[in-house]
Amino acid sequence: MTQEDKQLLLTDLCARLPYGVIVHFDGWNPEKLMDIDLHTMVVNGMGGLPIPYLRPMSSMTEKEKKELGRISCEGNIEHKYGIFYRSQDYLNSIHVDYRGLIEKKLALEAPENMYSIESKE
Repeated sequence: MTQEDKQLLLTDLCARLPYGVIVHFDGWNPEKLMDIDLHTMVVNGMGGLPIPYLRPMSSMTEKEKKELGRISCEGNIEHKYGIFYRSQDYLNSIHVDYRGLIEKKLALEAPENMYSIESKE
């Protein structure tokens, strides 16, 4: 993994921490999943980077697409600086891979029903 890939993965993981992203650590039993906990990672000295399970963009429901569209389009002059981060926060909250990490093999495709696909209100 290149340094650029590591930076991309860490940037993405940090943004997903508040939303309970599920990850896999190399060397662990592939069935063993855990919610990422940076304190545990640091204290226990876990090696390697956690690999997140993410949903591909194509898995978004119509309800999720509409919500993303609403968030992305509600901009007017006073909202122009907040639109982008709110869209990212929403996609992080529903565990969607908008950075192409699955394609880059920096994330695993989440099995169906790993995450609830109900749109967050």
